[in-house]
Order: sequence, then C-alpha cells, then structure tokens
Amino acid sequence: MPMITEYIDRIYKFALTQTFSEDEAEELSQEILLEVLSSVQNLRDESKFEPWLWRLAKNVASGFSRKMGKQRAMFVYDVPESAVEDTAFTETEEELYSRLREKVSMLSKIYREIIICYYYDGLSVKQIAERMNIPEGTVTWRLSEARQKLKKECADMNETALKPIKMTFSVYGSGDYNGSSRPFPFTFISDALSQNILWYCYGKPHNIEELSKLCGVPAYYVEERIENLLDRCAVTETVKGKYQTDFIIFTDKYGKYCEENAKAALMPIMEGLLSALKCFFDETDKIGYYAAEKSPDELHYLCLALAFDYLSRKYSDIDYPKIPVNYDGNKWRYLAFMESGKYSRISTGHQINANSDTIGGYRHEVFNPHGFGFRNMMYDYQINMCSDILNGRNISDEKIAAEVIEKGFVIRRESGALFVTVPAFTREQKERLNESAENNFGHLMDDYTNAVKSFVAGYKELFPKHLEDDAQRQCAGFFFGFYDTLAQHCTESGILVKPQKDWICDVLVQTE
Repeated sequence: MPMITEYIDRIYKFALTQTFSEDEAEELSQEILLEVLSSVQNLRDESKFEPWLWRLAKNVASGFSRKMGKQRAMFVYDVPESAVEDTAFTETEEELYSRLREKVSMLSKIYREIIICYYYDGLSVKQIAERMNIPEGTVTWRLSEARQKLKKECADMNETALKPIKMTFSVYGSGDYNGSSRPFPFTFISDALSQNILWYCYGKPHNIEELSKLCGVPAYYVEERIENLLDRCAVTETVKGKYQTDFIIFTDKYGKYCEENAKAALMPIMEGLLSALKCFFDETDKIGYYAAEKSPDELHYLCLALAFDYLSRKYSDIDYPKIPVNYDGNKWRYLAFMESGKYSRISTGHQINANSDTIGGYRHEVFNPHGFGFRNMMYDYQINMCSDILNGRNISDEKIAAEVIEKGFVIRRESGALFVTVPAFTREQKERLNESAENNFGHLMDDYTNAVKSFVAGYKELFPKHLEDDAQRQCAGFFFGFYDTLAQHCTESGILVKPQKDWICDVLVQTE
C-alpha cells in the first residue's frame, strides 16, 4: 500500500483549490486524510490507490463546501451567461483588458479556474489536469468553452490576453540562502496573481474587492494571496482592510530620471574627474596584482569600481537606514523590476562573499557596471579552491575543482594546470590602490558629494511616501553608483573602450 504521508502536500494543494483560505484548506486536508485512513482498508487493488484517493478527496470536498457555505459570506462573481454580451468596444487597449478581466471574473467556477490557471499562472493543459485531477480532454474542452463564453474579447486570445503583470524579483541585505533547501524569499511571492496584487498596491492601497476587480479573479483567490503576502512581509495593511506593497518596484520612470539628471549633475566637476582618472590608471597599472590575463581596458573598469567603493565608504555621509530583521530572522528587503529597457537606471550592484573562517583567505566581490556580463558570487568553498590554486597548493577535491570550472571561475589548461579567471589583490596591493584613489580623487570629494546629493533630492520624490527608508537606502548607493555614470561618459569620450558582453567585473581580495 502506498505511504499516505507521501500525499500530504498534494492533498493540501488540492484543498487550496477547493477552499477560500489557507485555514479552510488545512481543515479540509485533515478531513480528507481522516477519511482516507478510515477507508483505505476497503481498497483491494493497490494499483488503483491514487484514482481512489482523488475520488474520495473530491467527495469530501463537496461535503465540506456545502457545510462551509452556510457559515461564510462570499464575494461571488457567478452570474448567468446572458450577462456576458457581445459588445462593440471603442475603449483603449487598457480599458479592453480591464473589461476582459471583469468578464472572466463573471464566468462560473469550472471555466474561471481553467482560465486563471492557463492565462495567469501559465500552466499547461497537462499541469492543469494534474492540479485539478480531471482529464486533459476536459481541460481542453472547458478552456474552449470559456473562450466561447467570452466571445469577441477572446477571439485572438493568447498567453498575454489577460495582460497579467510580469516582474522580476531580487533581495538586498544579508541572509543565508542556497537556492534549494533555503530559497530566496521572493520565491514565495512570485506567482502570477501575487505579482498583479503587488503591482496594483504599489502606488496606493486597495481593499480585497478592488483588487478582485483589478485582477479579474474572485475575492477568495485574492484573500488567500494577501494572507501569504502579509506573512511574507511583502504587503502592509495601511488601514483596516486596505493593503499596500511594502517594497520598491522599479519602472521606467526611475531610469528616465537617471538619464536626464545623472550626467548633468557631474558635469561641473567632470574635467577634474577625468584628469584624476588618467593618473589613477597610470598608477594602478604598476601595482602588479594578479590580472587573470584580462585586457588592460577590462581591468581599468575593475580598478575604477574598487576605487569608488573605497571612496564611498570613506566620504559618503548619505544616511543608510538599518535594514530591519525580516520574518525569517535575516536582514533583507525585497526589490522588484518592471522596466522595459528603454532607459538606463543607475544600478551598479556590488555583492561580496567573504570566507571569514579562513585566515589569509580571500573575499569575492562582484560589480555589475553597465554593459558587462553577470556572474554570481562564489560560495565559501569555491573561494577556498581559487585561493589554493593561486597559492600553488595541491588540489585534492576534484569535485569542487570541476564545479568552479563549470562556473567559469577556473579553467583547465591543455597541460592540465588549473588557472583562476578572476583577478586577485593581496592586502598590500589593495592598500596601494586605495592610496592612489585617495591621492587622485580625494580633493574632489566635497564637490562630488554635493553633486550626488543634488541628484538624490529629486530621485527620492519618485518613490511612494511609505517607502521612505527603502528609497533612502537606494539613494545612499548613488555615491558609489555614479561610478557607472563616470564610466559611461569615459566610454563616450574615448577614454575607456565600450565594455564587451563577455567581460566580467569581479575580483578576489585578500582578507585580514
């Protein structure tokens, strides 16, 4: 007999599709499991266990729905089919999408759930059949019927017919995540309906009924997602029953502001910056750090990034509010992105992972200037492997060696020798770079600081008022981030060559 414990998660997911909240799903799951345990001895053919289980689950769910229906007031969209008329539209595209979402919400449950799974969650017919425990043919038929019921609006329906919001997520701060057993927190808020809720709640708060109409799904779907978004600290209840997204969502307006104002802010001191830059490059070329056979032009971008990181740590007085402890005990905040790529927002990222357990080891720093390729940070054991190779130690763990080769941190020569592809600085070499940055740029830092603050004053106005601390943290990064503006101006002026897409701006720096 199959182990019933193997089906607990699937039963709960099934219960979620049948109920109006996570609490009810928990209760329904328990009822299904109790019924399974009390009835399973009557099943004679073990090969038919799963079909038997889902028939039983549907029967229990039907009884559960009748019982709960008497106990709750529902926001219901089910209306007669005659309410969906074949109307001639003259609205704008957005008005058409809004009308379509509203009409989807009016479909009866068997059609509405198929539409939501297919167009919002992006599930295939097979995946929907598995989720709802019905034949694929039934899914195909119901999908076709739903399109017919929506009539003219669905004549050319495709994957984006409902125009669900699509954004990408990130986090900043600190936390111990490895992507599998400890996934990044945004994994739990990135389903399609949650993204739509987060978008509509970004500019101003909304209640459940308003979100239901905006997203085109019944209120109980929204309620379920809102509960999860509250638990995951992604939305906040600003007033009773109204919710607002509790993190920044970047759109084109932020990039447009950067393009129109960043370079202009630096122009009064640009000549002095360029003069300092030339002297700085002449000095860093003579430091003798491990260059990993990269071109001088690629290394100049790296040295400039290291210089402005040092200068920002020493001279920036722009306040950076502390990141509060989040629900999982780590200090981080979400970020989301809905940018078209039309504008270039200043967003030079800087990630660091240091193996503090290794004396005399290295930290891995990754910068993401405009036009460069992207590389993930190394894990501690990968840093140790590169450190061993750089210091000529014997390599005994071939599995880790194969991993760093696969990630591109190391290559194997034809001779069999291992070669680290990431530039590296000893402590002394990094101190020499810092000294050069101080000597060449230090006298410009007062004017540079004023230029950044002038830019920041207008930039902060773009953010919702309740995200003041988040906006301030983003603004604090501009002291370093203006490095990217300077680098782009140097590219346009011919002082630096245009970055290549296969260039990577990362470095290993020896720790104390």
